[in-house]
Amino acid sequence: MSSNQPPQAASAPVSGAGTPDARQLRAILITVSIALMAVIASVSGLNVAQTHLAVEWGASQTTVLWIINVHTLALAALLLPLGAIGDRWGRKPMLITGLIVFGAAGVVAGLAPSAAVMIGARVAAGVGAAMIMPITLAVITSTFPEEERGKAVGVWTGVAGGGGILGMFLSAFLVDVAGWRWLFVLPVALAVVALAMTLRSVPDSRERSTRSFDTVGAVVSAIAVMGLIFALQEGPERGWTDPVSLIGLAVGVVAAVVFVAWELHRRDAALLDVRLFRERGLAGGSITLLVAFGVQAGIAVVLFPFFQAVLGWSGLLSTVAMMPMAIMMMATSGLAPKTAAKIGARSTMTVGIALSALGLALMALFVSVDGGYLSILAGLLAMGLGMGLSMTPSTEAITGSLPRAKQGVASALNDVTREFGTALGVALLGALLAVGYRSAIDDRLGGIPRGTADTAREGIANAVEVAPSTGSHAQDLLHAARQSFVDGWQQAMWAGAAVMGVLLVYVALRGPKGSDLAPYGSCGTAGDRGFLEMSKREKRR
Repeated sequence: MSSNQPPQAASAPVSGAGTPDARQLRAILITVSIALMAVIASVSGLNVAQTHLAVEWGASQTTVLWIINVHTLALAALLLPLGAIGDRWGRKPMLITGLIVFGAAGVVAGLAPSAAVMIGARVAAGVGAAMIMPITLAVITSTFPEEERGKAVGVWTGVAGGGGILGMFLSAFLVDVAGWRWLFVLPVALAVVALAMTLRSVPDSRERSTRSFDTVGAVVSAIAVMGLIFALQEGPERGWTDPVSLIGLAVGVVAAVVFVAWELHRRDAALLDVRLFRERGLAGGSITLLVAFGVQAGIAVVLFPFFQAVLGWSGLLSTVAMMPMAIMMMATSGLAPKTAAKIGARSTMTVGIALSALGLALMALFVSVDGGYLSILAGLLAMGLGMGLSMTPSTEAITGSLPRAKQGVASALNDVTREFGTALGVALLGALLAVGYRSAIDDRLGGIPRGTADTAREGIANAVEVAPSTGSHAQDLLHAARQSFVDGWQQAMWAGAAVMGVLLVYVALRGPKGSDLAPYGSCGTAGDRGFLEMSKREKRR
């Protein structure tokens, strides 16, 4: 078989049932949203219980961070391979298996007698989550008809974007009311409900291909993602010049280069045809999601210390304070498809990015110790509005760039982009905040004992903890630390606004056109047409 043959001749999606009616479509959307919410809640939940985990097992901060980060590491590394396997094996069986693995891992984690068992359970949960996340979106894009798909993707995007904050709120509530082990009740319960609804409501769909599975591409992609995410997680903790960080980065970069070369060699039989990144839809959607989720994650790194250390709020109240942004994001994600239909995908994304940049600028301009929460509320609302408008058409641009038979891979690429963005945002904006804080507090530590001053330089939480031991200097140290944190905040927010400004120019000039997102007759998606046109170009050569 010629490698230049259009992919549709070699593979085509099949389904065991006809087009679902409106009632079944609603049930499918609710099912995949609940499944996605289970994963999102599991990812964000343990962040509010770090101290409890350390006390429970006498664990070091490094061990606690591994308990949290190993889930993300397993999830990100396996998204592409398991998304591709789901396309071939069947999306419904993959979703069912993922929910079972994920739910069982959550039960083990909730009953874990040691940190080692907890880490193992978190790895298993990450594997299950990697089965679930890409399939939830793939079920939507392969099942919903054209006229309903945009709205369904908007709901999915809203859950993916705002669900993390909602999950943190519910997790903080459970920790305060019942204890940290109850954190796992929520994702396990959601997984059980989603499993029951999947068995009843979700139809199966899969790819039939005469080409062999790209095993080499799957393995190399997992190594590349694992190395890069590991480096981004360990760099801020160990230092960017630490050998462990450098080795992880080197492995990730080399594997990524090998992956691209191998996929170009495999061409139409590739796990992910990297030639499609020449198209505006895939490139623009991926870059937008990378930056958007990076900035969102970076903001969370900045906001929680502000609420807790500067304003003195509890963890629960801090998550409540994030809810306006999450609610705005979830609401506008549902409205984004209608907006894109009226003014175009590129214009919708441009407006959303502009509003996000405005939100960052408002927070940088008006944040203050005395102004408290009200000084950042307008910025949070603008951010939520902008994120909701930009993320839905970006997701549609990615999924619409690959054919129907590859929707598991398309959805996995969307999720990998989100994970990379999150890791980058936490690492970079967190580092900018830390540098800005240390630079600002150095000039405000006059008269503070040297040992105490050195502790205060490590971070605002350290300064708040050590302040009572300084006697008459306590209030001066607290004021210096809080004001220095705000100074660091402003640097991080301006940096985020600058990145958003660059993204705004890129999307305005090179963002996806309306035609990049539209289905094309019997081909099914813009990605199907893209593959056909690419094959024709290859034949002419």
